[in-house]
Amino acid sequence: MINQHHLTGHLAAAFTIFIWGITFVSTKILLDVFTPIEILVFRFVIGYLALTLVYPRRMGLRSRAEEMLMMAAGLCGVTLYFLLENIALTYTYASNVGVIISIAPFFTAILAHFFLTGEKLHLNFFIGFIAAIMGIFLISFNGITVLQLNPIGDLLAVLAAAVWAVYSVLTRKISSLGYHTIQTTRRIFFYGLLFMMPALPFFNFTWSLQPLAQPVYLFNLLFLGLLASALCFVTWGLAVKRLGATKTTVYIYLVPVITVATSVLVLQEKLTGLAVLGIALTLLGLVISEKQMAPGKNAITEQSEKSC
Repeated sequence: MINQHHLTGHLAAAFTIFIWGITFVSTKILLDVFTPIEILVFRFVIGYLALTLVYPRRMGLRSRAEEMLMMAAGLCGVTLYFLLENIALTYTYASNVGVIISIAPFFTAILAHFFLTGEKLHLNFFIGFIAAIMGIFLISFNGITVLQLNPIGDLLAVLAAAVWAVYSVLTRKISSLGYHTIQTTRRIFFYGLLFMMPALPFFNFTWSLQPLAQPVYLFNLLFLGLLASALCFVTWGLAVKRLGATKTTVYIYLVPVITVATSVLVLQEKLTGLAVLGIALTLLGLVISEKQMAPGKNAITEQSEKSC
């Protein structure tokens, strides 16, 4: 039985992934007038300002080590992850990136096992991971008979997944410091934007906001800034705090499922049999991964007990 504490975490994670799963629509619209790096900077600037207005209380960190955690989280979760993902999309197919990014829970589980207490690896996670990846593969490559690999882009996507795993572990550590989630998210955004600045000249970045005079572009950028960035990074942080890094990150499996559902409802795309099978496998993988073993048990300790 899920207690109230964990239920809140699951709801926060599901809400976050739901919003992130439909952001492709807004991003696609904005790409008509902005470059990927411009969308990225503008959305996080909006997110930072929104969090400051909602919770303006100054955050006084107690040590340099805590400041370093915030800096590392900003570098990984904002700067490196989104830059690597955007650059990967210029070298390889979106379907490749979609599948590869979905291995982030695997990296997270490995890192959490070694660097976080109470988040040991268990067999259910690996079974669920295999089922979910098979489902995501069917969803992403539906209708493609030949898998085309692009080493540079695919490697960048792998690095993006690994960086997000590091961010999830850092978020878990930050959540144990006792600060308000909005405060820590705001600090992470600040460092993310700060580390992003040196890269802007290499991407022909401009600060022109002229396209925002048209309501459709203004609405979609506000959606990305206020909901997908400000609110969702807070709810993601809350979920990690309540559930742990591993159990929260497996919700990433749902992103392609939500993307397909949105495409069918909004863009009137056809839902094929392979896509339905992929969705079923992905949901099954999520359920299996979230299923806990008996308290104090994990795959490693259970195997040790059997061998005694």
